[in-house]
Amino acid sequence: MITYLMAMLHVRIDRARNAPSLGASAVEWVLITAIIAGVALGLATLIKTVVEGKEADITSKFGGSGGGGGGDGSGTFSGGQ
Repeated sequence: MITYLMAMLHVRIDRARNAPSLGASAVEWVLITAIIAGVALGLATLIKTVVEGKEADITSKFGGSGGGGGGDGSGTFSGGQ
């Protein structure tokens, strides 16, 4: 994703340099794109941090058993009968 955003940014910068009549507009678009990409990356990092924190909280409340739930390890369900 970051590679794609960097490539898109480079393309926009190249367009701005090669089209002098549209240069100001292209530079504005590059700046807007960079700001949006930065905000998106920041939000993704924040969401990841929050989710990992909640995951750790849930894991600790359930004793850190690692899940698995309902099976006896043989690949078949062994509950309730």
